[in-house]
Amino acid sequence: MKYFAAIVVLGVAAILAIAAAHGGHEFPVYPSYYPHDITLETMAPDAAAEGLRSSKIQAYIGPEPGFGAKPPDSIAAVESLGSFIVVRVNPGSALVHDGGSTCTLVRSVIREIASHGEGVTIHPYPVTPLHGDYLYHADLAEAARARFLQEGPPAPHLKVRLIGTAVQNLVRRQWATQSEQWDASVEAVDAETLVEGVATQLNGWMGPPWLRTGWFQAALLLAPSLAEASVRDQVQAERHRLEAADYAGPVERINLERDLVTALTARCDAVVAGFTTKREYFNTDYSAGIENIGYDFITGFDSPTFIRTVKLKDFPWNGWLAIGIDSKPTAAWNPIAGFNDRFGRLLWSALGDPALIPAPNDAGWMLNRISDVQSRGPRR
Repeated sequence: MKYFAAIVVLGVAAILAIAAAHGGHEFPVYPSYYPHDITLETMAPDAAAEGLRSSKIQAYIGPEPGFGAKPPDSIAAVESLGSFIVVRVNPGSALVHDGGSTCTLVRSVIREIASHGEGVTIHPYPVTPLHGDYLYHADLAEAARARFLQEGPPAPHLKVRLIGTAVQNLVRRQWATQSEQWDASVEAVDAETLVEGVATQLNGWMGPPWLRTGWFQAALLLAPSLAEASVRDQVQAERHRLEAADYAGPVERINLERDLVTALTARCDAVVAGFTTKREYFNTDYSAGIENIGYDFITGFDSPTFIRTVKLKDFPWNGWLAIGIDSKPTAAWNPIAGFNDRFGRLLWSALGDPALIPAPNDAGWMLNRISDVQSRGPRR
C-alpha cells in the first residue's frame, strides 16, 4: 500500500519573495529544500533491502534490512539510540541483605553483560552520550562506570530473568531462569517506545518540553523501582521543580537535573547497565540517492528533521522522495488528536507545520522556520 503526500510550496515561496523584494538578484535567505512528492510505503526488511539496492526507495525506517554479509557501497547508515539495558534486583532474593549486597549483585550482572553482550555499550548511567544534555552528566557517568566495573570476586551462580528476545544472549546460559526464585532481571527498554508513552502531539504542538532530556527519561526508567519513600519524595519534588521551571537560572537548573539523576542512581534497586544503538539505512547513489541527512538521536529517520533536511541528488530543490517503513498505519488520521502511530507520525512530519521541531543532536527544540525580521520605525 502506498500513500502520497504532495507538499505545495508555491504560496510559501510567494510570501518569501514578497518579504525579500528589495530589488536585485537573489533571496537573502533561500527557502529550504523540500520534496514536492513524498511516498511512504510499508514493507518488510527483506523487501527494503532490495528497494534500497535498486533505488526504488531512498531510506528505510524499521529493523535492519537483510543485506547479507555487507551492504553495498551505495548504502550508508545512521545510528541513533536503540534500547536501554536495565538491570533490576529482586528484593526477595536470598543474596540481597542490604544496599551493599544489592550493588554487589548488580555489579556481577553488569560485568557478565560486558563479557557476553555483543552490541551493547556498557554505560552504567541513565544519561547516555547520545543524549543532548550528556555533557552536564559526563563526570557522574564516569564515576558510575568506575563504581560498577571495578574488579571484584567471581560472581556466584545467579538466577537472572531475561525479559524480551533482545537480551537472551546477554548472560551465560546457566544463569537464565524463568523461575519465581530469581535474583535479578535484565530488560531492554526501547528508547523510542519510552518517550512515545508520554509524548503529546496536539494541533501542531509537540511535547512536553522536557521529553528529550536525559534526566526525564532516567526518571521514567528508574523512579518506579525506588524502594525508599524518602528518595521517591525527593525525586518527585525535584522533578516537579524542573517541570515547573522553579529555578533561578540555567546553573540552578543543571544542578537540579544532576541532583535528580544522582538520587535515582544512589541505590542499586534498578540500574541502567548500558544501551544499544539502532542503524537505519539510506541510498547514497548518484543520482538516485540522497544526501544532507538530518535525523533525531532517539527516533532516527522518523523525525521532522529528516523530512526537512534530506535532499535528493537528482534535484537542487525539489524531487520525488520514497521512504520505506515497517509499520502499517493503525491510528485514525486526525490532525487534532490523531496521527499517533509510527506511520502517522512520519506522515504528519511531512504534512504538519509546527512552530518548533526536535533539535537533531540536542535535548531541546529548534525553530521550524527562519524569519528575517527587521525593526522599522512607524510610517509617517
